[in-house]
Amino acid sequence: MQISRHAAVALAVGAAFFAATAHAQNWPSKPIRMIVPFPAGGGTDMITRELTNKLVSSGYTFVVENKPGSGGNLGVDAVAKAPADGYTLVMGQTSNLAINPTLYAKLPYDPLKDLTPVARVADSPLVIVTATASPYKTLADVVKVAKEKPGSINYATSGNGTVSHLAAESFQRAAGITLTHIPYKGAAQGATDVMSGQVQLYVSTIPTLLGHIKSGKMRPIAVTSLKRVDDLKDVPTIAESGYKGFESVTWFGILGPAKLPKEIVAKLNADINKALKDPQLEKQLSDQGADVATGTSEQFAALIRDDIPRWGKLVKESGAKVD
Repeated sequence: MQISRHAAVALAVGAAFFAATAHAQNWPSKPIRMIVPFPAGGGTDMITRELTNKLVSSGYTFVVENKPGSGGNLGVDAVAKAPADGYTLVMGQTSNLAINPTLYAKLPYDPLKDLTPVARVADSPLVIVTATASPYKTLADVVKVAKEKPGSINYATSGNGTVSHLAAESFQRAAGITLTHIPYKGAAQGATDVMSGQVQLYVSTIPTLLGHIKSGKMRPIAVTSLKRVDDLKDVPTIAESGYKGFESVTWFGILGPAKLPKEIVAKLNADINKALKDPQLEKQLSDQGADVATGTSEQFAALIRDDIPRWGKLVKESGAKVD
């Protein structure tokens, strides 16, 4: 019996659909590779490990892989080019999804076309710290010296064009001061140089620096959220330090390659949201200075879409450039 060409195509499409559905229903049947596009020990890494440890109770097994480089681009690009089978994911954040499209002339991936947003995980304000022995005890102290001696105060971040860098640039414009930026490739060396006094300030996510703050090695002088942070209740916000309305936070979220099956996205999103509502995980993230952020995959996609032009404008205004 012969069948028409159209019927053959329809059968092939149907078979592919049912095969994909069956795969999604059996997913996950093996460990999932979760890429962290930054070095171990940083804020993104810690949030990723707390979340993946919690998801073990929902039947998942993760292999967390740190793949730093190029402002997070290497790790994200590895996922963008991976098979869309749900076994390669990335913990993306504001810098590599919303800032880098403008910061880099040739980004190896398109955040809106080459990735599938799965779930927003957390938001984290930034914190400005000094060494405990530093003479700068308040933000006003920094501003005073910076106005008297423009450029004399150095500040460290994890790189050019990062959220920390752009937040610091925004603050400089708001305060009418000039600081000298020293970009580092990771959190560890910058923290060491600040604690030793070689660099005067560090601007970073709270998870990255909270351990040093709690140990007494760093003094926090301001946070970039509109409201104070629970773990740093004595630390004023920039907004309440005389710069009304100032706010700059970074968000974190899970993504997969483009065309990730909807069934996998829905299952993973539901399980992540369930995990994030667990009081223990919420406290663990809070202890790292991060606030839980649940929602649908569509809401996460809209956030990325809206933030690209918003941060892009700031990149252009600041003149931020990558090496």
